[in-house]
Parts: sequence; structure tokens; C-alpha cells
Amino acid sequence: MKTETRHEQFEAPSVLGTFLRKLHIDIPLFIGLLLACILSMIILYSAGSQDMDVLIRQIGRVGLAFLLMIVLAHIDPYQFKRYATILFGIGILLLIAVLIMGQISMGAQRWLDLGFFRFQPSEMIKLTTPMMIAWYLAEYPMPPKSRQLFMASVLIIVPTLLIAKQPDLGTALLVASSGAGVLFFAGLSWWIMGGVAAVLAALTPIIWHFMHGYQRDRVLTFLNPEADPLGRGYHIIQSKIAIGSGGIYGKGWLGSTQSELEFLPESSTDFIFAVFAEEFGLLGSLGLLTLYLLIIARCFYIASETQDTFSRLLASSLAFTFFVYVFVNVGMVIGVLPVVGVPLPLISYGGTSIVTLLAGFGILMSIHTHKKFR
Repeated sequence: MKTETRHEQFEAPSVLGTFLRKLHIDIPLFIGLLLACILSMIILYSAGSQDMDVLIRQIGRVGLAFLLMIVLAHIDPYQFKRYATILFGIGILLLIAVLIMGQISMGAQRWLDLGFFRFQPSEMIKLTTPMMIAWYLAEYPMPPKSRQLFMASVLIIVPTLLIAKQPDLGTALLVASSGAGVLFFAGLSWWIMGGVAAVLAALTPIIWHFMHGYQRDRVLTFLNPEADPLGRGYHIIQSKIAIGSGGIYGKGWLGSTQSELEFLPESSTDFIFAVFAEEFGLLGSLGLLTLYLLIIARCFYIASETQDTFSRLLASSLAFTFFVYVFVNVGMVIGVLPVVGVPLPLISYGGTSIVTLLAGFGILMSIHTHKKFR
């Protein structure tokens, strides 16, 4: 009788697991993503001044993003490899179209308006750039030779410069990271990486000359935010106050005074981690970072299990890009990196970011559940 009861007890979970596997869903990764999105809804309600409309809109976007993830998980990875060049080419053309006829909002030209909806082509490039470079390098022995490295670098630089021109430094950084991630996991020599870093350091004066005024201000603010506490340094100072006031245990859900009293700008988007830290404290923040770590670890595990070069490079790059996403946002919110306008992945309010992120996870699940594709 006891044996029968145990069987009945575990029957439902096993049915759910079978159902998810039929959907080509990687269960550990899916659980991690679902937990992150639930946390997002909890903190968004607080950071968004307890506005149910904000929460409902975000739930709709997350639902759409999960649906897209499932659709992409069903697609054989061979199809991503087959159409990588076409998707990358379309993305480049859309970036050029943005510079010619894109919508200008808050001083930046990043959107294409198609009448029934508008979108940022730069979000698509976050996925197609590593896909394109993985396709190119997979045709050659590893590690890549100097000719392959040169061509791959061109494929990274072109979309990065087009996005930086909009200007959108944060997205440009993520696109460059996604491409650089492919090169790194292809076996790029440490000597070459050190040489590139040295060249970039030597070019700093030239890069500084071509930076926009507000971008220079962000760097100067990062170095000394107290120089203009009511102006350029206001964001980061208020963010540090929010994080520090949370202490070890936090003030509790809905207890963020910095957000509620509107001292903290962009509290539901770029600086939502500061709200989270104020309400849930150091322990809650460590819990969130641990969840991120588990998601990233699962992604790299998926990459390690691949059986072909294209899948390994693409999966590794997508995992690395997610890590950079988290590192840059948390780093800028706590003041160890300049503010570049990168949202906290899976947590911040917004539609295009969550759709792109879960699309990437859908590709990862496709790679894992289909294994060797051809």
C-alpha cells in the first residue's frame, strides 16, 4: 500500500517532466528562468509604484517571450546554422535602416516603426552576431588562424559600430561581447587577447575623442560621482544609498523608500537591482546572484554537452553574453562600472530585452535537446 502511495505521489511530476521534454524544454534551465521571472514580477510591483497596469503589461511580454522560447527550442539547430548568414545580413540591413529612418527617442535613434509595432533591430543582432561567427569558424579547424580571426573581427566590428552610432553603447558592448565570446571559446590565444587589450589601451585618447559628450560624462561620473551630486552623479549616488540602506536583511517587500519617494531614477528598469537590494538586503541580493549563477552554470553545461563545433561555440557565447549582461548591470548599479544603460536581465521592466533573452535560451534548449543534429 505504501509503495502504491509513493508511486501516485511522484506520478504527476513525472508526467509534467515528460510533457516539458516533449516541448524540448530543458527542465533545470526552465525552472531557473521561471523563478527569475517570478522575482521580476514581485519587485516590479514595488519598483513600479504598485501599478497593476505595469505588472500586467510585463506579464504579457513574459508570456510572449516564453512562447517564442518554446518555438525556437523546437527548431533543429541545423536550421540556425543554415540560415545564419541570411539572418545576420537582415540584421545589418535593419541597423542601416535605423540610421536612415529610425525613430528618435530621448536623443537616440534606435527604433524602427512598422505602423502596427516598433522594435529595436539591435536586439536581433545580439543573437545573429554569435550565430554568424559560430557558423564561419565552424568551417575551419580549431583554434582559428589569423585569417579567420581577422574576418570574424570584421563581423563583430560592423554591427558594433552601427549600434554605437545610434548611439547605444550598452547594446554595442553586449554585441561585441557575444562575438568576442565565440572567439574566446574557439581557442583564441591569451597572447592575442592581451595584445588586443594593449592596443585598446593605447587607443584610449582616440576613442575618447570620438565619444559623445554624454558618454564622456558617464566615464567622469564613474570616476567621481560626488563632483556633481545633483546632476550627472545623482543616479549612482542614489543607487548606492538604496543598496546601503537595505543592510543585511533589507526593509522588506514594498519598503523601498528610495523608489517610493522617487529619489531613485529608472527604478523599474536600469536601477531595479538597487530597489531589490534595499528591500531584500545583502542576503536577498546574494540569493538573486546565486540564481543567476545557477542559470549561467546550466548554460555552460549545455555547451559542454554539444557534439559539434557550431553548437558549442554558439551555446558558449550565449551563456557568456548572459553573464556579461548581469555583470555590467550589477557593476554599474553598485558603482564599479560606468552607467551604460544595460537592464538587469529577466528582472527589469521592458519588452524587447526579455524577448531577446528568452529567445537565446530557446536556442540553447534546442541545442541541448536535439544534441548532434547532422
